[in-house]
Amino acid sequence: MKKDIEFPENTKVTMAIAPTELDQWDVFLINNGDQILKNVLAATTGYGFDKVGNKISTSTLRHFFDEIEANSIQLVEKIDPSVFGLHNEYWVSYWIEGKLYDRKFIFVPESITNQNCIFVKALGKEAVLHS
Repeated sequence: MKKDIEFPENTKVTMAIAPTELDQWDVFLINNGDQILKNVLAATTGYGFDKVGNKISTSTLRHFFDEIEANSIQLVEKIDPSVFGLHNEYWVSYWIEGKLYDRKFIFVPESITNQNCIFVKALGKEAVLHS
């Protein structure tokens, strides 16, 4: 049963959303740890309400990566600014040395802005960081 599965905590994995030269942004998974992440699955979705209060959501996309090396980054997807008014959720699961890890990152509405960008060393550029 799910309640019997232990999900250890790992704070070495973070997410960042960085502006590009075009009118889109890139979503990165950052492995700041010294261990390889294996069988990485990132499920992405957006949800919220429109101006009249109707519930809206995007499609759920799933991205799979065999491995993400230690101290490296992985481009997950491109994100369009038209969904920045929604909660943008990234639910990531991965294996490290035979243990399953699970982490959810939620960028709240209107948090993905140039004003919220900071320099992210792993990317070598400015991005909105969620750790």
